[in-house]
Amino acid sequence: MKIQNPHDKFFKEVFSNIEVAKDFIINYVPKEIVEIIDLDTLSLQKDSFINEQLKEVYSDMLFKAKINNYEGYIYFLFEHKSYVSRQTALQLLRYVVEIWDMNIKKEGVGKLPVIIPLVIYHGNERWNIRNDLGTIIEGYEELKEEVKRYIPNFEYLLYDLSSYEDEDIKGQVLLRIMISALRDITIKDAKGMIDAVIKVASCLAELQDKQTGLQYFETYLRYIFSTDKGMTKQDFESIKRGVEKILVEGSEYTMTLADIFREEGREEGIKKGIKEGERMALVKSIIKVLTKKFGILPDEIKNRIEVLDIATLELMFDEALDFTSLEEIKKYL
Repeated sequence: MKIQNPHDKFFKEVFSNIEVAKDFIINYVPKEIVEIIDLDTLSLQKDSFINEQLKEVYSDMLFKAKINNYEGYIYFLFEHKSYVSRQTALQLLRYVVEIWDMNIKKEGVGKLPVIIPLVIYHGNERWNIRNDLGTIIEGYEELKEEVKRYIPNFEYLLYDLSSYEDEDIKGQVLLRIMISALRDITIKDAKGMIDAVIKVASCLAELQDKQTGLQYFETYLRYIFSTDKGMTKQDFESIKRGVEKILVEGSEYTMTLADIFREEGREEGIKKGIKEGERMALVKSIIKVLTKKFGILPDEIKNRIEVLDIATLELMFDEALDFTSLEEIKKYL
């Protein structure tokens, strides 16, 4: 079966390795935060806080660790849609509250643990909004500081991988490969991915533990081949030739996976057509409802609605009848 939501699977498979998670924290989290995290106590929790409706938009991973000598959490929210959403801060707040609720039920204590929220984003657009909750609270900036103290607000750590240059990508080999893959999959075409795969093979060839290297190479290839980059048979053969020169064992994975995904692509194409039909039906329904409520919509709003994914459209459709102004629509765009 073809991988469903390959971004989610790749993110979770790589970050499930505690050493990779530690490596990310050491290299990307601000120094003043790293200094109060006891990385020796870092452990992956099995809890997830993403509901079924939003799994096409978000993935999450929760790690427990001693933070400033108290038990706390580091929460990774991975946003794998193709555009920036102002709703990220609100979703993040909901998840943080759920983690607190879970902790109270498990631990039976009244005090809440520290939770450090991190958002990893790899969409096509650059992240062009502030990374705090206040940015979506209408009129927040106009309030006096004496009033703001009563309004919930917080910042989250943001990592926009689409903006990373090669020199910005730090850490050990496995982490660098993960970040490069998530970045490249959104900004490179099929030809660019050929060079990227060969470069990854070169990095993995440097690992002393060849078995681990091959396992990660397979994970990486499954991710690359399961996303729609329009690769041809010639592209796969170019990759195979390049990999053979560097990582002989890896070329076997290359062609085996390529054959699997090419064959499944026929069936997947039919499924994608059906799913796109469902998405466009939602688009038309939402525009129809909003036009009845507010009159002819500006082209800018209609154009933004037309490119939304199914998960966001479903949420928007559920609330469309309750909108009282066009401003409320913009929170989904």
